[in-house]
Amino acid sequence: MSGVQPGPDGKPRCPWALGSEDYLGYHDTEWGRPLHGEAELFERLTLEAFQSGLSWLTILRKRENFRRAFDGFEIERVAEYGPKDVERLLGDAGIVRNRRKIEAAIANAKAARELHAKGDTLDGLIWSFAPEDPGSPPESLEDLEPTTTESKALAKELKQRGFVFVGPTTVYATMEAIGVVNDHLAGCAFRRVAD
Repeated sequence: MSGVQPGPDGKPRCPWALGSEDYLGYHDTEWGRPLHGEAELFERLTLEAFQSGLSWLTILRKRENFRRAFDGFEIERVAEYGPKDVERLLGDAGIVRNRRKIEAAIANAKAARELHAKGDTLDGLIWSFAPEDPGSPPESLEDLEPTTTESKALAKELKQRGFVFVGPTTVYATMEAIGVVNDHLAGCAFRRVAD
C-alpha cells in the first residue's frame, strides 16, 4: 500500500511528493489548495493538458517558461494568438512543443473569452462541479480513481462550451491541483492546509 510516508523533515506526506524537491515544494505549497482566478485556472487547465502523456515533473520544471511563452496565461491575450504565435511557440525549447496542445490552449482561451462574453467565468464554471460530499480522505494512492462523476460532467460541459483537450482525466487532475477536490491522503500533514 502506498499511504503517507515521512518527508525529509519527518512530516507525513503523500508518497508522490517525495520524488524530487520540485514535487515536494509543489505538494506542500500549491497542490490541493483552493485556487481561484481566471488566468490562474486557465493556466492549470492548460498545463494539465500539456502534461497528457508526460510526467508532471516535466511540466512543473517548465512552468515559468510556459508562463512567459503564453503571456502569463492572460485569456484575452492568448485568445488573440494566430499562426505566427503557433510557430513561435513551436520554436520555443523552453516549453513542450506539441502543435495539438498549443492549438488547444489557444482554442481554450477563445472558449474562455466566450464564457466571459456570456457573463460567465471559468472560475465559476469549474467550481460549480465541486462534489457536494467530499467523502472520506483516501488512505492510499490505490484509493484514488483517475476520473469521477464530477470530472466526467465537467469535461462534458467544457466540451459543450468549445473547450478541447479536456477529457475527464485531465479535468480531474485540474480539480485536484486547484483544490476542487482534496486528494491529499489521510494522515498527510498538508491535508488540512488544503481544506
